[in-house]
Amino acid sequence: MNIKLLVDGGDMKPGPAVAQQLGPAGINIGKVIQQVNETTKSFKGMKVPVTLNVDTKPKNFTLSVASPPVSELLKKEAGAEKGSGLHSKTKVGNLAIEQIISVAKIKHPNMLAREFDSAVKSIIGSAISLGLLIENKEAKEILREVEKGVFSKEIKEQQSELSPEKKKQIDSFFASVKTKQEEALKKEAEAKAAAEEAAKVAQATAPTPTAAAKPGEKAEDKKATPGAKAEAAKPAAAAAKPEAKKK
Repeated sequence: MNIKLLVDGGDMKPGPAVAQQLGPAGINIGKVIQQVNETTKSFKGMKVPVTLNVDTKPKNFTLSVASPPVSELLKKEAGAEKGSGLHSKTKVGNLAIEQIISVAKIKHPNMLAREFDSAVKSIIGSAISLGLLIENKEAKEILREVEKGVFSKEIKEQQSELSPEKKKQIDSFFASVKTKQEEALKKEAEAKAAAEEAAKVAQATAPTPTAAAKPGEKAEDKKATPGAKAEAAKPAAAAAKPEAKKK
């Protein structure tokens, strides 16, 4: 029987979910965890697909590890915890073309793309979705440059080694981008808070509309209090009474 797991590279831990999947197979869970962690330690910090081929009679198993998803590999290269929810507006990292090529080399054997440059383009497409810059530029722009042959030498030679100097420059550029993004987000939050406060003040100071007068009723009468109306009616009532006859 085959058991498929998605584990934390080099950090698989025992738990109810693991026991539920491995328990029925009757294999030693501790031994599985130890072997999985040893095999996936190079993918630490990433989610890794693992398949256990279990022979239930002698209770033995063999382990096969697939490379992590492209998104996990790219996030590790960029040092990003997650992708951007607004990739066209907010960036989460900056990569060199060598890092893109490195990911393409890992994933190419399992991809439908035959040619290596097609694999590189596919990886760049994933970088666009995650909100990653490449070579200090929008990933879309780098994709167009790849199609024009700008990085043909690096791709043909599958150059995946990044010099410390270039890595420092790549990281420095993104640090400035991140600072600008944080400042922009702060201004947006302040503007939103000011608009909400202004709306509250306007609502609180808005005059209460006066009820409309009924047909045949003067506005002055509508505004008058019941006591005032009663006082105004007394003279009229007195005038309407007939004078008493003198005896």
